[in-house]
Amino acid sequence: MKRASPPDFDAAAFRHALGQFATGVTVITTRAPSGQLIGITASSFNSVSLDPPLVLWSLATRSASMPVFRTNSHYVVNVLAQSQYDLCQRFATVKGDRFVGVSHAAGGTGMPVLDGALAWFECHNRSRYDEGDHVIFVGEVERCGVHPDADKIAPLVFHNGAFHGLKRRGD
Repeated sequence: MKRASPPDFDAAAFRHALGQFATGVTVITTRAPSGQLIGITASSFNSVSLDPPLVLWSLATRSASMPVFRTNSHYVVNVLAQSQYDLCQRFATVKGDRFVGVSHAAGGTGMPVLDGALAWFECHNRSRYDEGDHVIFVGEVERCGVHPDADKIAPLVFHNGAFHGLKRRGD
């Protein structure tokens, strides 16, 4: 197979082009073997398959949370609502225990599901693929749920380097 040609752009141009694709915002949560709760903000979430139900997300290889996510059997993908911007920031920037003061409940696998999430997916850590400077995680969804008022709640979206809320129909 023929290899790819070298890029004809720099990293800034690539980042700018990628920024034109609007993505939802998630917080991926799990529990370390020590019992410590772990969570990170990720916008690299996507569906893979309906049968079996599979989703994917990616994490930078240099992330301090990588060893736990790489070896844990389960995690939860929490889809954030616009009103949860503070959680997005907390799980992206706070050092130490990011769960202090964060309302959550244990899902069916004991992993944390964030209160108020627009939707959530409890996943078995099915497979991982090392690609470039990230690891792609494929999760087999064992349970999922949707906020009871989801049709009235705007999602949190990342586009062109900034966070936004989308208006719902009828707003």
